[in-house]
Amino acid sequence: MDYSHIIVGGGSAGSVLANRLSARGANRVLLLEAGQDTPPGQVPKEIADTYPGTAYFDPRFHWTDLKVRTQVVSHNNPEAAPPPLRKYEQARVLGGGSSINGQMANRGAPTDYDEWAARGAAGWHWDAVLPYFRKVERDLDIADEWHGQDGHITVTRIPRERWCEHSRAAAEAFRQAGFKYLPDQNGPFEDGYFPVTVSIDGKQRMSAALGYLSEQVRQRGNLTISTRTQATGLLFEGTRCVGVTALVDGQEREFRGREIILSSGAIHSPAMLLRNGIGPVGHLREMGIAVRAALPGVGQRLMDHPSIALSSFIRRPARLDDAQSRRHILLGLRYSSGIPEAPQGDMFVCVASKSAWHSVGQQIGSLLAFVNKTYSESGQVRLASTRWQDEPQVEFNLLSDRRDLDRLMAGFRMLAAIQLSGPLAAVTTDPFPAAYSDRVRAIGVVNERNRWLTRAVAALLDGPQALRSWLIERYVVEGFTFRQVMEDEEALEAFIRKATIGVWHASCSCRMGAEDDPMAVVDTEGRVRGIEGLRVVDASIFPVVPCANTNFPVLMTAEKIADAILAAPSPARVLSGADPA
Repeated sequence: MDYSHIIVGGGSAGSVLANRLSARGANRVLLLEAGQDTPPGQVPKEIADTYPGTAYFDPRFHWTDLKVRTQVVSHNNPEAAPPPLRKYEQARVLGGGSSINGQMANRGAPTDYDEWAARGAAGWHWDAVLPYFRKVERDLDIADEWHGQDGHITVTRIPRERWCEHSRAAAEAFRQAGFKYLPDQNGPFEDGYFPVTVSIDGKQRMSAALGYLSEQVRQRGNLTISTRTQATGLLFEGTRCVGVTALVDGQEREFRGREIILSSGAIHSPAMLLRNGIGPVGHLREMGIAVRAALPGVGQRLMDHPSIALSSFIRRPARLDDAQSRRHILLGLRYSSGIPEAPQGDMFVCVASKSAWHSVGQQIGSLLAFVNKTYSESGQVRLASTRWQDEPQVEFNLLSDRRDLDRLMAGFRMLAAIQLSGPLAAVTTDPFPAAYSDRVRAIGVVNERNRWLTRAVAALLDGPQALRSWLIERYVVEGFTFRQVMEDEEALEAFIRKATIGVWHASCSCRMGAEDDPMAVVDTEGRVRGIEGLRVVDASIFPVVPCANTNFPVLMTAEKIADAILAAPSPARVLSGADPA
């Protein structure tokens, strides 16, 4: 069977596209997803949970072999030891990141999208994208010109009366530090603290799969959803992409379509292009791949938001209780660093009143800071081999721009002052610089061993202060103490360089741009340069990563491009002379 559209990747973008394109009865749409299905009424409890800390660590929902380097890789000094590889929790499940992420419904700054337009993405300025942000959401709390009430993704905010004392103390510390309270994170963009907007319906996660691929949508006769289906390659006739090869239940299959849309994310979409001869000529020849389209921007300028954390022990009465909320991040802060080049709100802080699902995690709170407006854009995705089974080489090169390092250092000092201020000092003890290390990852896996181990450690941490401080310094702190980084500038820089990670906002590796931009991979409707019948629609086409968690910008992007696809006359209509619908 031939399809009008084959979508490779059932994440946030793929779910939107499958819904919107199949709404036109004349289209025949195939959605391919490597991971498992999450049908209505059968969503795994870990995914449905409004607390994401179990789904996020569950290998059933990951590309388990994917590892990345976050620190800067030196290609000019071959004798230098490369930075360590880190596991990267990229979603492999219907709904993609929206099925396992922190459910943060954050749009970013108007200046982000004006910059997109200035970088060559004509028609993607703020006034052009706001209607699509509104189209995505059904806001349960606010009805005004900034918000939508008819979208597929419900959003809400956890009211202050359901916050734990730790979150309330952080809010009071922000107020005393001079920050303004904002009732709406996604209203007029300004500095201040706010209840975070989240993509839940009050009871469970509202993933893109659940929101856009409802039972009613799944019953459409012109939509086929094939899960546990690994795309292995693309089919071409000359420079036209005409289909996809895939592994289905262990059997190789071919699917042909008028248009192929890659929605596999900022790591796997460029890897698919590279394996099929679309990318930088030098790298393709190095890998022995015939050049189908010379596009030097494929896999280049990968971005993420550099992030660090300051954690502390939460006293028992101030901890988050499930009866209050399963959400662990209730409060956020947006502030301006003041460096001359940066726009307003270039820094972001999340207050996590629980750091993990287990007993120790319930005792540890964190102030998570990330560079909202990062200038580090030298990451890259390259092939490790030509085999589709092998994960690509991924280098984020976080902190490659000194301005990001300086702002994280200043941000850590600011967080320390807030942590030591009266409101938080009253409900916490033993602050320490935190690292998302392999040890933290290992203890975060949900199993009985970790459950019993953390219960035992938690009982000790709730014991005498001296024992708790010794345990935290001996077994929790990794490499740097709070006193070290506060008293020694070199130690603070070393900690930041070592502990900075991204926040799983991989983007910009197949950027859209103007025709005369040699690094642009796609045009403003996601069409791949030099190739007919092939688009990319996901976070990889962002011209620059916005000041936001990337899920809602991805949903907006897919909505906008879906409209462009539906507005274009189909070949059948052109031949018949009919007007486009």
